[in-house]
Amino acid sequence: VASTSGTSIDFTSIPSWVKRITVMFNGVSTNGTSNLFVQLGAGSITTTGYLSGSTTFSGGTQANATTGILVTAGILATDVTGGSLIISLLGSNAWVASGVVTRTSASYGSSSAGQVTLSGTLDRIRITTVNGTDTFDAGSINILYE
Repeated sequence: VASTSGTSIDFTSIPSWVKRITVMFNGVSTNGTSNLFVQLGAGSITTTGYLSGSTTFSGGTQANATTGILVTAGILATDVTGGSLIISLLGSNAWVASGVVTRTSASYGSSSAGQVTLSGTLDRIRITTVNGTDTFDAGSINILYE
């Protein structure tokens, strides 16, 4: 899916048998400085109950979130992001995630991890920014589920 417009990208109709989802980022950029993050949903997007953190490889920037799973920390409007976030079913609608992305314009990357327990079976994923208002302006995003 092209990530060249809009404030979020949704993948819906994820089958109920899915145990692992890889979210892949290829040259993704936004027009602002809000960190990229992923939200999961069961019938609708879940916006609370997350425990998530991200840090840059240089260790200089750290971020945390309770409304989604962070992908980046300390993002710049000029950053171009590539890499992946792997989200796995732990059991009983509890999902855990870990990821590594590079930020080519900043010459370093971010690592991230998170968790959330959904109220039902996961059927959707949203990729957006923490503030929800920065607009995607480059790249593509896709998911692989198994």
